[in-house]
Amino acid sequence: MICLVTIYSIRFSYQRRNKNNSIIIDKKTSLEKFVLFLTSIGMLFLPVIYVLTPFLEFANYRLPIWANITGIFVFLMGIWMFWRSHDDLGINWSPTLEVREGHTLITNGIYQKIRHPMYTSIWLWVIAQALLLDNWLAGFSGIISYGFLYFARINNEE
Repeated sequence: MICLVTIYSIRFSYQRRNKNNSIIIDKKTSLEKFVLFLTSIGMLFLPVIYVLTPFLEFANYRLPIWANITGIFVFLMGIWMFWRSHDDLGINWSPTLEVREGHTLITNGIYQKIRHPMYTSIWLWVIAQALLLDNWLAGFSGIISYGFLYFARINNEE
């Protein structure tokens, strides 16, 4: 839960800062809206339901402690990369595929080393989710739902 709050705090602060930046091209499709909805179920809704209620107990299993510890480190790396990519993008960041006024290609910072660090950070998040949540549904729903978003979006991003 601490990791989720941290991720959404990072995202909220950049979203608030960039809300007045005019959108010139909006490439948001119905498919993207649908997979964003699925992703929010897999990465947010099901994990929160699992942590706060007994509704998903039927899908529980046991992970070794080393998997949970690894998950913490993977999530921390993902949080750092998520923040770094937002910070390096600055006013170029947007939650969907958009071109904003003054948009430029970022090739410095973490973008100098990794082609899509924000996507990479989210892959780290969903891998950590599977390592931290001892539940077949809540643990793996992030990998599956984010996979759909990633593969639906990456060609348009390129």
